[in-house]
Amino acid sequence: MGNIFSGIFGRLWGINKEIRILILGLDGAGKTTILYKLQMGEVVKTKPTIGFNVETLTYKNISINMWDLGGQTSIRPYWRCYYANTAAVIFVVDSTDKERMDIAQKELHMMLKEEELLDSALLVFANKQDQMGALSAAEVSKSLNLVDLKDRSWSIVASSAVKGEGLTEGLDWLIDVIKEEQL
Repeated sequence: MGNIFSGIFGRLWGINKEIRILILGLDGAGKTTILYKLQMGEVVKTKPTIGFNVETLTYKNISINMWDLGGQTSIRPYWRCYYANTAAVIFVVDSTDKERMDIAQKELHMMLKEEELLDSALLVFANKQDQMGALSAAEVSKSLNLVDLKDRSWSIVASSAVKGEGLTEGLDWLIDVIKEEQL
């Protein structure tokens, strides 16, 4: 019954489709900060995510269920429990964390090989660009071997979650790709 009402109300307000996006990345990358900056338009004080945060926002007439999953080593194996029905992945990288860039690269490529994510678009936020010593988006792209991703739509955007820079540009690209490829 709820689906009937949501379909009716969605048509009334011009909301065409509901999609699921996962926000993933290593711990401390800024995933939760990005989620709440997109949801509420402000930076909220966060603590490490143990489990997940879920928020729904409407963007370009699409209802987006955003799942922000914890990035600690002990939690990453459970990411796969959330892959089903995922339209896109936002992978957040701390551009100042050069020591763990190889771990981020391995986690990203391992995740993208999962069957349930084969058709999912990928947006990488090279986050924390407002901090000294941050790698550029091009340097993060090279560290993550993004050029190896031949069979999927992907983009990398330099961002600062606390300043809100790059977030709407990245989300604009992602939603356009989802609309084009999946809706």
